[in-house]
Amino acid sequence: MPNLKIFTDSTSDLPKVWVEQHDIGIIPLYVVFGDEELRDGVDITPAELYERVARNGNLPKTAAPSPADFMSAFEPYVNQGDAILYISLSSELSATYQNALIAAAEYPDASIRVVDSRNLSSAIGLLVMKAVHAAAEGKSLDEIVRMLEAVRPEIETEFVIDTLEYLYKGGRCSGVQNLLGSLLNIRPVIKVIDGKMTPAYKVRGKKEKAMNQMLQNALEKNDRMDNDLILVVHSFAEEEARYLQRVLQEKTRAREVAISTAGCVISSHCGPKTIGIMYSKKV
Repeated sequence: MPNLKIFTDSTSDLPKVWVEQHDIGIIPLYVVFGDEELRDGVDITPAELYERVARNGNLPKTAAPSPADFMSAFEPYVNQGDAILYISLSSELSATYQNALIAAAEYPDASIRVVDSRNLSSAIGLLVMKAVHAAAEGKSLDEIVRMLEAVRPEIETEFVIDTLEYLYKGGRCSGVQNLLGSLLNIRPVIKVIDGKMTPAYKVRGKKEKAMNQMLQNALEKNDRMDNDLILVVHSFAEEEARYLQRVLQEKTRAREVAISTAGCVISSHCGPKTIGIMYSKKV
């Protein structure tokens, strides 16, 4: 059986130590300020992104890697006869998945599989880590893909957005919604449903109230949770992330509750102080 190289993209928000430990290939999306294209996590960090937005008042655009970007990443492994598995950002949110398919088609004799996560951020990372562990157990590429397709609809993704400002600047809510949300201290809670970011509900009051509601929603599914891994993802909300980590460790049977930080693409859409919980239900 050929060696398997696992790829994902920068929106998976995997902890760097896991990427290095398991030799996971990361293909960056782009953050675009005017004519300047910057690779997420390579040419720009979230802190630098927020500083630019604060300075000029404008959000960047984001862009998918091109087919040529994928080909450059895949080709060395194709040439040495490795199999390739790429797990992408949801096709409902980006052209990333489609561009990876275009690249894979350029190597008809290679063993390349492209899986649409139908999700974002650390929820992609959950699928990546399941693939990593399955590969370590000696599962074949086809077996791993079938496992991912079974797990994918069971992934739960929910996150609290601290401010409507970034949704407003990104054209995802109106000026009136932004103003009212700010005046009334409304915290939107987003879920990923059918591969799309969907406003699930709004909580009026302090962010802690919304965060604890999100936590309670997760704990109510405790008996149905897969016990492997829960991920808490945040953008400059480390104290809140550690609180969620501690409670989830105490009140679930998860073998690991890990914290990850949102990269530039996720941060540019959701803004600072965003925090989320991501896990899989049992298949």
